[in-house]
Amino acid sequence: MTSINEQPIPAARPVIGEDEIEAAVRVLRSGRVVQGPEVAAFEEGFSRLVDGRHCIAVNSGTSALQLLLLALGIGPGDEVIVPSFSFAASANAVRLTGADVVFADIEPDGFGLDPAAVEAAITPRTAAVMPVHLYGHPAAMDKLMPIADRHKIAVVEDACQAHAAALNGTPVGAFGAGGTFSFYPTKNMHSLEGGMVTTADAELARTLRLLRNQGMEQRYANEIVGANMRMTDVSAAIGRVQLAKVEGWTEQRRANAAYFDAHITAPAVTTPPVAQGARHVYHQYTVRIRGDRDAAMARLTEAGVGNAVYYPTPIHRLKPYWEPDQKAGRTWELPETEKAAAEVVSLPVHPSLTRNDLERIVTAVNSLGENL
Repeated sequence: MTSINEQPIPAARPVIGEDEIEAAVRVLRSGRVVQGPEVAAFEEGFSRLVDGRHCIAVNSGTSALQLLLLALGIGPGDEVIVPSFSFAASANAVRLTGADVVFADIEPDGFGLDPAAVEAAITPRTAAVMPVHLYGHPAAMDKLMPIADRHKIAVVEDACQAHAAALNGTPVGAFGAGGTFSFYPTKNMHSLEGGMVTTADAELARTLRLLRNQGMEQRYANEIVGANMRMTDVSAAIGRVQLAKVEGWTEQRRANAAYFDAHITAPAVTTPPVAQGARHVYHQYTVRIRGDRDAAMARLTEAGVGNAVYYPTPIHRLKPYWEPDQKAGRTWELPETEKAAAEVVSLPVHPSLTRNDLERIVTAVNSLGENL
């Protein structure tokens, strides 16, 4: 039970400091508030996180995914392979283009797409595969990229939770045809709300810039059908402040995770795996709990330790996907996805944690023991 003098430890804590407030006020006073110099500077700065790729700022991570798929020409008649163990936005972006979502299972010892399951799901209609770098851990890009190359399909990286993650020295967002990031307030860095698309292809980058701005590069000279998915300069200014701090925050998240790895000993709890060569940036520190998860979460909450399940219902079981698939007689066999959804719990790992917080979290987790 939480001591009367101890506050509950939140599962996540967005950082909005004086630097972010001053940046927002500065832009508001300037009068240049939508897709102006701050957005351009943010794009240039973020490029350094993705091996110098072109960066296109938009209004959300979901918009980033949707626009990238559209820019690649993906639409009705196409299939995109997506993990069901992810946030619904991964699949929603595909549906919004008119393409069909094909779900593939995750690896048994991790949370990313299983390369063997991806290869088995490829059909003549497959246009792309969408690896999700879930919780900040890179997907198995070293295995997925050769599969995609062999079958001549695009790789669309959902890196919305994985700013500055890497595999064998290559940052996420720099593997496939394009990558996408989210700047929602609880992400490892944020811009209040926003997203970024990354690509090495200059023509694709130009198409993305057109798509986010009503199909225009020059005002009133519409070249294609586009949308309004622009980022504001207020968001970009906040993002630039956060970008300058994200490396330090990332190292703090990694240090917090290392402390948990070394000190969590409860037999019923499995700490998150890290693949060889992976730089995990711990958007979430996600453990698996064997036994009564609800009871375990209740005990953690009683001890003042914030916790949450990401994600309790796999996407293929959500109404917008489950009902159409049932009517079409389509079923998905995703045993590892179902298992993960029933076992995962995310613990606080954000950089605001104190040493006392870390000790409290470990004590609460270890008190779960082995009989749940």
